[in-house]
Amino acid sequence: MVSSTDGVGTKLLVADLIGKYDTVGVDLVAMCADDVVVTGAEPFFFLDYIACGRLNKNKLLDLMKRIARGCQTAGCVLLGGETAELPGMYAKDAFDLAGFCVGIVSQEKLIDGRLCRKGDKVIGIASNGLHSNGFSLVRKVFTQKEMKGELSRELLRPTRIYTPSILKLLKSVRIKAMAHITGGGFIDNIPRVLPEGLSVEINVRTWKTPRIFRMIQDKGCIQEKEMFRTFNMGIGMVLILSSKTSNQALTLLQRMRQKAWEIGVVVEGNRRVKILS
Repeated sequence: MVSSTDGVGTKLLVADLIGKYDTVGVDLVAMCADDVVVTGAEPFFFLDYIACGRLNKNKLLDLMKRIARGCQTAGCVLLGGETAELPGMYAKDAFDLAGFCVGIVSQEKLIDGRLCRKGDKVIGIASNGLHSNGFSLVRKVFTQKEMKGELSRELLRPTRIYTPSILKLLKSVRIKAMAHITGGGFIDNIPRVLPEGLSVEINVRTWKTPRIFRMIQDKGCIQEKEMFRTFNMGIGMVLILSSKTSNQALTLLQRMRQKAWEIGVVVEGNRRVKILS
């Protein structure tokens, strides 16, 4: 059994500012289910926890509809959850979300990175924008007026759920390691799946970084390495495969209408990520 728990972070504050809550339910499922599938596990069931100062039925309905839809996409059951009204802890319109996902994988199919070798290829699957990380920085870079304006749609794009595509891919190719690019970006997430003695080189010229990331970088005067530590930079899921199977994986992902690129290679090193521009 494999489990994951996560939240949506301060993206909720942006949803509050804009007054739109129908996408953060999908975000919640994605953050948990895709953390489960990187081990090779199939998500089995999901639970949610919603805490608020005062129960708003319309807001709750929007959230639950999208959580249910996210579970459908991820192929897991929305088994239950808890809604807590806590006026002593939250302002009347404030709320927070947490999700809990449990999956199952047989021991022989468990993916933990131990099979990674020098020369293996790194594939990146496109994100749907910012997903659910880096919003504390986003809120410092942009004014409330900017976030409520033309940026609102971009900021609240739902996190892409990769689980169904990954499970299909696993039926045809052997994936040695996977990293869900969430908090910590490339710099912190990829090393966790590498065995001792190996590192990864990422070539940023292999894909086109979405405009929103460059807007944040330019407006906030943020260094390149910090961008790759905070944001997904247009890559929401990273796969490591042998050089013999990487092309097959790319072809299959293309058939599933998932944009993906070979973005790097496994090299000798001490579990680090080197960004090559």
